[in-house]
Amino acid sequence: MTDNRNFLLAIVLSAIVLLGWNFLSDRYIPKAPVAKPVIASQPANPVAVASDGTVVPAVGGAGQLRDRGAVLRETPRVAIDTPRLSGSINLKGARFDDLVLKGYTETIAKTSPDVRLLAPSGSAQAYFSQFGWSGTDAPPADALWTASAAKLTPSTPVTLSYTAPGGTAYEIVVAVDNDYLFTATQRVRNAGTAPVTVRAWGLVSHAGEGLEKDAGNLHVGPIGVVGDRLKDSEVAYKKLTDDGPQSFPTTGGWLGITDKYWAAALIPDQKTAVVARFAKAPDNRFQTDYLSPAVIVAPGATITSTAHLFAGAKEVDVIGRYKTALGIPLFDRIVSWGWFWFIAQPIFQLLDFLFKLTGNFGVAIIGLTCIIRLIMFPIAAKQFSSMARMRVVQPKLKELQERYKEDKPKLQTEMMALYKKEKVNPVAGCLPVVLQIPIFYALYKTLLVSTEMRHQPFVLWIKDLSVADPLTPVNLFGLLPFTPPAMIGIGLLPIILGVTMYFQQKLNPPPVDPAQKQIFALMPWVFMFIMAPYAAGLVVYWVTNNCLTMLQQWVMMRRHPMPATPAVIK
Repeated sequence: MTDNRNFLLAIVLSAIVLLGWNFLSDRYIPKAPVAKPVIASQPANPVAVASDGTVVPAVGGAGQLRDRGAVLRETPRVAIDTPRLSGSINLKGARFDDLVLKGYTETIAKTSPDVRLLAPSGSAQAYFSQFGWSGTDAPPADALWTASAAKLTPSTPVTLSYTAPGGTAYEIVVAVDNDYLFTATQRVRNAGTAPVTVRAWGLVSHAGEGLEKDAGNLHVGPIGVVGDRLKDSEVAYKKLTDDGPQSFPTTGGWLGITDKYWAAALIPDQKTAVVARFAKAPDNRFQTDYLSPAVIVAPGATITSTAHLFAGAKEVDVIGRYKTALGIPLFDRIVSWGWFWFIAQPIFQLLDFLFKLTGNFGVAIIGLTCIIRLIMFPIAAKQFSSMARMRVVQPKLKELQERYKEDKPKLQTEMMALYKKEKVNPVAGCLPVVLQIPIFYALYKTLLVSTEMRHQPFVLWIKDLSVADPLTPVNLFGLLPFTPPAMIGIGLLPIILGVTMYFQQKLNPPPVDPAQKQIFALMPWVFMFIMAPYAAGLVVYWVTNNCLTMLQQWVMMRRHPMPATPAVIK
């Protein structure tokens, strides 16, 4: 079995795994029906609804979209200034609705603005978070809060205060670290003469489904962990649209709304039982929220609860640090690693180590490929030894095919006897292929979802390894003023991929079957088109893998040369 046939098998199996399961599970595998909770009629914006029907006050309708700058100037605000973030907190509602990520630009252009994560309701792509209370004397969702300072920094927390008509004092002490974590310490002090019952809540709201779409290999949208179970596809945009809100009681976990590279996620107190909810409102808003149990605050008493808001880039090291420090279950899965997360994460760690060592992600990918090939060399050596024995018996197989071409059962019997006699296993080369499938997929996921890979250059014309190679002869390498479709805009890297596959094939013995020979002759050029839309970093890996395979084949062919005279069957 040749290396090219094995690699083709790998691609076919990968396609079945990546695409086939989604198709079959959605259509033919029955799912347990999801019970739709009975909730009160919702206002224009989503609201948190507990299992007992308690409704958190509405956060106000979006209305007609207006200029974001004008919306931001309409309400008093507390500025946010950290090494990684800038923006402001809206004192009307105590909302986190203005957040920009420093150091992350929208494009690779020098004049590109920084990425905006959160935006106020009433502007385009509204996306915000909020903490509050429900109860008879609780602040309304659009209450005007008073701030203790004009600016929030890692060294200067800000206290937001509101006093209800009944005399109950509410406070949210907001702190932020040097990365992407806000801490909201909520306090209720009952200055009245009667007990007050309150329930703390938090929400993340997102207008529409955003620019990125949920897919089988990438989850964007509502996400969370309930107990120790990840909820992603079960609470996807389409599921919430079709099946309605979903509520889950849980102690520990987190919930939020994620994009490919960024996310806003609520982290309730990990020891407090809450009701987590995922919902869609009539005006095409999506919301994740939690509601804490009711607490009675006696006259003169004060209660305190603490929650966190992660709002920023999904950097693996930062996510891991928060997971450990706060004891957040499966918080690392906010990065959409996919089915082979247990392989993708170590591969990313190795890739990230090589990047820090070399300073170039393209060089890191080449180094990763070399390490993987080195680790798999003993297995590959056995594979090639088996292939060499297959080449020796190839003339015998051809003669058997001629001798028993009219008797297929007899041909199979004689072939198996020949394999046994010559101690040849025709499927011995499949193990390296099986091992390569999850590795290839894991690297694909790393290039697709890791924020660290975004906008990373390689050499020459490769300015971003996370997108397709832009330099294509279809528009004369940019001389013609148009951008061809990705499928036909074949970049130089995919062309190099096809060429290396072609020469790799030349080192393999040709298939005996003429039809197979024609099919395999087309494979390099077919995959050249298939890989054209994929991330340049993935093509770099494949090209490097092809070159190392050819080098390995050359070395092994010197160790296992073909016999000068083919053996004949006696």
